[in-house]
Amino acid sequence: MRHQPAPVQLGTIPNILPGHEFLNRQEVKSAGLHRDLYKGISSLKCHPAEAIVLSGGYEDDMDLGSCILYTGEGGNQEGRQVADQQLSGGNLALSLSFARQTPVRVIRKVQEGSLSFYQYAGLYYVTQFSQEAGKSGHRIWRFRLEQRSAPADAAPETPAAQEPEPTYTAAPRRLRLAQQIIRDTTVMHAVKQLYDYRCQVCRARLAVPGGAYAGAAHIRPLGCAHHGPDKISNLLCLCPNHHATFDRGGWAIQDDWHLLGEPGHLTVAPTHQPHPAHLLYHRRRIYRPATLFT
Repeated sequence: MRHQPAPVQLGTIPNILPGHEFLNRQEVKSAGLHRDLYKGISSLKCHPAEAIVLSGGYEDDMDLGSCILYTGEGGNQEGRQVADQQLSGGNLALSLSFARQTPVRVIRKVQEGSLSFYQYAGLYYVTQFSQEAGKSGHRIWRFRLEQRSAPADAAPETPAAQEPEPTYTAAPRRLRLAQQIIRDTTVMHAVKQLYDYRCQVCRARLAVPGGAYAGAAHIRPLGCAHHGPDKISNLLCLCPNHHATFDRGGWAIQDDWHLLGEPGHLTVAPTHQPHPAHLLYHRRRIYRPATLFT
């Protein structure tokens, strides 16, 4: 009996929001985001593309976050282009995504040292595509994908049932400009994954629907006046309680991993070495011994 492929599913997948993380391609496939374990483009013949995976396998790819220059499939050998690409298969599917302006799910492979995982980035639209010469001189199909809302002329979805809108008085607002620190979620995920979401102090693992929760705590804070680096050597994996008390100076860490203001010592994996300079900074600038308040 011939296996029938799953029907085409464009757009969002129920209960999968941008930022959702997966350990491997099998989990990505099982969630319904992408139908293949190896190909970069998820599609069925004569239909627009459903999804793409950005995994660093093509030398001509360029990932700029909300804008992606994506190399089509074919002619690739160990990350290098060795033959011209054709407008067929997944490439043809992405050209249909452009023609019909249908959304494409984007999944990124995130690599941090020996650790890797996949993260759902959300919906993108193909805004341009063309055939051009790649870095190795072979002809490639290049697709520009942009993260944005659905096209203005797209038909809105009709809800099954619509309740009357309640009337609220809008809260007063005022325009304010502010600078915001951009945190590197890759290294934050890496330190939590390294300890299996267990606190480095109490070893607690907080189970939540869909997995576990832990905080990635910066030893030297990132904010103004501290300007700590967003590096794994400046991060700890802590439970919510120890995260909050550490940030407020309730306890600190000595260079031999013994704790100040808290019994016990820090659990440290062989591949994770919190930098002594950051620990010293925290002891001098953040830590507030209880004797100061007695």
